[in-house]
Amino acid sequence: MVHYLSNKELADIFARIGDLLEIKGDVIYKILAYRKAADTIRDHARPVKDIWREGGLRDIPGVGQAIAEKIEELLTTGKLAFLEKLQAEVPASLTELLQVPDLGPKRVSLVWKKLGITTLADLERAARAGELRGLPGMGEKSESKILIGIESLKRATGRMPLGKAWPVALEIVRMLRAIPGVIAAESAGSLRRGRATIGDLDFIVAAADSRAVMATFMTLPQVARVLGQGPTKTSVVLENGLQADLRVLPPERYGTLLQYFTGSKDHNVRLRELAQARGLSLSEHALLREDGSEILCATEADVYRALGLPLIPPELREDRGEIQAAREGKLPRPIELRDLQSDLHTHSTWSDGKGSILEMAQAARLNGLKCLAVTDHSQGLGVTNGLTPERLRSQRREIDAVQGQLGPGFVLLQGTEVEIRADGTLDFTDDVLGDLDLVVASLHTSLSQDRERVTARMLNAIRNHNVDIIGHPTGRRLPNRDGADLDLEAVFKAAAECGVALEINSNPERLDLDGMYARRAVELGCLLAINTDAHAVDWFDHAQFGVLTARRGWVTADRVINTWSSEKLLAWLDERDLRRGASSRPPEVVAASAGASAAATNDAPRPSAAPKTATKGKPAAKSAAKKPTTKPAAARATTAKPARPKPAASSPSKKRSTKR
Repeated sequence: MVHYLSNKELADIFARIGDLLEIKGDVIYKILAYRKAADTIRDHARPVKDIWREGGLRDIPGVGQAIAEKIEELLTTGKLAFLEKLQAEVPASLTELLQVPDLGPKRVSLVWKKLGITTLADLERAARAGELRGLPGMGEKSESKILIGIESLKRATGRMPLGKAWPVALEIVRMLRAIPGVIAAESAGSLRRGRATIGDLDFIVAAADSRAVMATFMTLPQVARVLGQGPTKTSVVLENGLQADLRVLPPERYGTLLQYFTGSKDHNVRLRELAQARGLSLSEHALLREDGSEILCATEADVYRALGLPLIPPELREDRGEIQAAREGKLPRPIELRDLQSDLHTHSTWSDGKGSILEMAQAARLNGLKCLAVTDHSQGLGVTNGLTPERLRSQRREIDAVQGQLGPGFVLLQGTEVEIRADGTLDFTDDVLGDLDLVVASLHTSLSQDRERVTARMLNAIRNHNVDIIGHPTGRRLPNRDGADLDLEAVFKAAAECGVALEINSNPERLDLDGMYARRAVELGCLLAINTDAHAVDWFDHAQFGVLTARRGWVTADRVINTWSSEKLLAWLDERDLRRGASSRPPEVVAASAGASAAATNDAPRPSAAPKTATKGKPAAKSAAKKPTTKPAAARATTAKPARPKPAASSPSKKRSTKR
């Protein structure tokens, strides 16, 4: 009998083993092995269960013979004898205590063995009663720090979404750069690598004298409490509950410092192995030769150059093949923010958005875009004031009028974000969908359905000949709601076969698909779309988070449909229209496309700008009575659609000529 365990469930088990072994005092290499396996399994693009069935567990990075055998035991029996034995020796609840600052594995073991403390509640009670200060190496100050740490944990909800941590980090970096004597300052850690959630913040500064930097950092308005300070490192807790560490070294050592604390740990292990092969040792301070002399690196490029490598982008530094690719000259050129030319998933005041169609279009143009699709919700999602077919026809008239106001050089499309219902059908009939310029299909409800059923819903949407894009495919909401338990391998294969683009939703509460899944989707031949799902004019700033996520998946611009020119994008949509027999595109769009094509020959690429700090506010929910669906009258012009040039042979689109 096979017991289904998700990647997350398997990863949580191995992470728990690592924590318990650390409290027990086991050897460090064994602890690190279990944690590496947990991280790899949690982020793997494919279900580990499927890889096990294929006999490929040993091909997963970080999974050796011992861990492979434990995975097999879990999948075949539903339990793990090793973990049961370990939990008989060390109470599982002790892992919660490791979250308390200043309470490492040795102290957790001490309070457990001496005072019988096994929970946070027990620890808090003992600290308030003054029972900890009598233990070896602990005193009244330690008790105070532990109580402060427990209070901090009560306020914290776990890891913070990237979009919430990013503006805070950006503002702190701005303040650090303004301090006299600071040569350079940057954020590091998981935030710089673009991870979807952030556990803490790291700041790196180059300055000859650290004293003024440290003094200013401790008094920043974002700082709630100082945990510790020294000549090269200061640790604080911010008002948002995150811990932030600042490290300062002279400018000539800035490169190694920034590289080291950007991580990831696994990437840095590989770099240290390369250094050792060259007779060097690598630390945050310098590269050290065997004779004791140093190689100082003022930039990260200097560090990688000294190891015989080109500079590896921070988002790729996860030990997922980037070192080998760099050595072989095969690193991709990941997509950049300035590559985006359109946003194909947005909302207006017609449903649950806060901006009118004109306001959204003007904001998109101010952000350097050449094309915008208005994709308000469909009727079935009543809480969002979803549109009926009759309202869609009225909206078309407004979109045509706004297109006339915008003039040539900007293309405005009418689409919908159609709901994939719980029974697998779509919220609009085919004749309604066929009358639109573009269709995004999304899961919002019944996400807890079993894998077979929810996957069947998704495959039905992908195979509907009217659907162009699948929005936020898994439906996850960060940081606490997992997405649907989809068979993503089947989803990716179907999307590649049908030529449907899969979205990387840039909303920082989604970032869905994530980087690992985006990479796997591209490997299987899928097209992607990086959209903001904007509900207000300032949400276009979220595009930077979608790009960061795509870069983590090694995604290049040619695989993303909204990096294409308006002319190429419309040609792609027209080919899909021809297969499904759709009516012609409105003349206003045709004229705007021609204007955009002409303007493109004179316009520079979208400028690359520093990431923006605007954060989104949640839109006010609206509701409307659900109206019955009726077949709409023809809403578009009936003149023949002008011939368009086909996409170049190098276009990433596949199987265009095969009718679905």
